[in-house]
Parts: sequence; C-alpha cells; structure tokens
Amino acid sequence: MNMQKKFTHQNMIFEDIPVISDSSGKRFYHTPEGNQYPSVTTVTGWEKQKFFKEWRKNNPKESKRVLSRGNDLHDLIERYLNNEDIDLLLESPIVSSLFVQIKESLDKIDNIHALEVPLWSDALGLAGRVDCVAEYEGKLSVIDFKGSTRQKRLNDIENYMLQGTAYSIMWHERTGTPIREFHIIIAAENGFPCKVFTGDPIDYVPMLYETIKKYKIQNNYILA
Repeated sequence: MNMQKKFTHQNMIFEDIPVISDSSGKRFYHTPEGNQYPSVTTVTGWEKQKFFKEWRKNNPKESKRVLSRGNDLHDLIERYLNNEDIDLLLESPIVSSLFVQIKESLDKIDNIHALEVPLWSDALGLAGRVDCVAEYEGKLSVIDFKGSTRQKRLNDIENYMLQGTAYSIMWHERTGTPIREFHIIIAAENGFPCKVFTGDPIDYVPMLYETIKKYKIQNNYILA
C-alpha cells in the first residue's frame, strides 16, 4: 500500500539501558552511571494504577486485547515513520482503522531525531523510552502515540501530559537541545476523529515534580 509520505531521519545514536520489573509490575531502568530510576509511565500513572489493576483483574480478556492493540498500533506507526512499506490489509481491522485516523497527524512529522529510544534524567530521577522526537509542523517536539477505546478529554490524560513534560526535560538534559512543545496524538475506536493534545512543558513542570514527590512518599523513598 503506497502511503506516500517519506520521512527524513537524523542519525542520532542513543545508548540503550536495561529495564527490569519488580513483583508489583513497577519498571526500573539502570543508567550507565549506575543509577536505578523508575519509569516515567510508572510514576506519572501511579495514582491511576490501583484503578487499572482492579480493572485488569475484572476484565482479563479486554485487558489483553487493549494491550495487544496498543503494541500493534505502535509497531505499525514506527514502521511507517521508518519509511517501511505498509499494507493495512495485513493488519487487524481495529489497528488499521486507528492508523487511518492518525495518519494525517503523522504526516505533519518530519526530521525525526528519535524513535523508541531510551532517555533518562538525573534531575527528575526518571527514565523511559520516548515514542518520537521530531519536528511537528516545523517545531522540534516530543510526540506520543496512543490508541483508545473511547475519545479522551484533556482532564482524562493528565498523566500523558506529564509524560510529555518528563521526556522534554530528559531530551534537554541528554542532548542539550530544549524542547518547547509536546504532542499527545490519540486515535479512538469509537470512530471520533483523531485528537492531538499539545502542551508546553514549562506549564506542567510544577505538577510533574509534585507527582514525583507523591510517588516517592507513597513508595518509601528517602526525600532529599
């Protein structure tokens, strides 16, 4: 299937870092300096974790489906951004439908600096793998891709906005290049158009630090 858009890539090299999960499902990354940092998604989603843990327990089949859908959608998006040939007839109907929704937003991306690369921040004490760092409509941005069962509103995705902020800080710390915008691109199964939530990391820094502090207190970290 000819998807038309061809993306330019910047040849940036990033050091991989190992990740482990503990018995509760929390993920930790080991940095080259010997630090062990919790994952961005673990910390920013901490206050929602109890609800989703219970939901997964009560809805195991749907939980498995949603996880598979998310992985398949991310894989398809990554292949598309890497200029690989895409044939939607080989994908599941749901993933194909979500990709068709999100494609218009994907085509606003170019000059890709990073796809699924590890980042970490000593200042934040966090680590993770960023979906994409690239120019979005000409501005260097952190870009995150999400599939959803229903359409999201801004107050539904506070944790996603904090993730975008964290990755922006990590990128600046690792590369020396500031990022002034992040974009959360969400396609929903219920047929609504794809939504793009845009934020300025500066606006979310206080909330991010407060969230990190709460996570540390609840998990018995020694606060500086």
